[in-house]
Amino acid sequence: MAPEIARSERRTSVDDVFDYLHEQIVSLQLKPGDKISEAEIAAEFGVSRQPVRDAFSRLANLDLLLIRPQRATEVRRFSMREIAKSRFVRAAVETEVLRRAAARCDKMGAARLDAELILQEAATEARDVEQFGKLDYNFHKVLCEIAMADYAFDVILEEKAKVDRLCMLAMEKEQRMPELVCDHRDIAAAVKANDADKAVEVGMKHLSRLDNTIARITATNANYFERSA
Repeated sequence: MAPEIARSERRTSVDDVFDYLHEQIVSLQLKPGDKISEAEIAAEFGVSRQPVRDAFSRLANLDLLLIRPQRATEVRRFSMREIAKSRFVRAAVETEVLRRAAARCDKMGAARLDAELILQEAATEARDVEQFGKLDYNFHKVLCEIAMADYAFDVILEEKAKVDRLCMLAMEKEQRMPELVCDHRDIAAAVKANDADKAVEVGMKHLSRLDNTIARITATNANYFERSA
């Protein structure tokens, strides 16, 4: 059942429906291929179907919903082509970010990276997956800011969000946190040493961590992926 949501003056029913469904989808409470009803969601929130329709449209623009006229709306399955595209774009952007960050990192930038690592290690120790996820995003944001390319984080954010749902299917996520912290530590060390080539090398290794997850999930949950044409 949809939660009771205290609405501020600036929030709309579209925002409420969008936020609720977005959380349900990215947390995999709604799984790839699950059907959702515009009428049922409208009834749960006590709103007309138009704000639900608008929320569905926003989710479709994020590749999280598949809306088909005269057919049931469903949570979008993973597309190997879109995953490959997302990773290509992110690798290209992060390569340039890491090169610029390594060239521009000063004592203040180094201190910011060290502070981020301390927070990540604490989240890992506490086995706080949700907090670690937020810190993971912030680490990449800090790198963009050190690179004086804060706008690049908008692209990274969009592309990272496209595969986060896939990452949630990795059952060993808690065990992966130490590995990811180690990657971040190596990236930070290279950036602080102003070693652009090393920063890119370890950064691309970090992005490749998804390969094993994809292989495992395609083997165990093939129905979560779109069928090849």
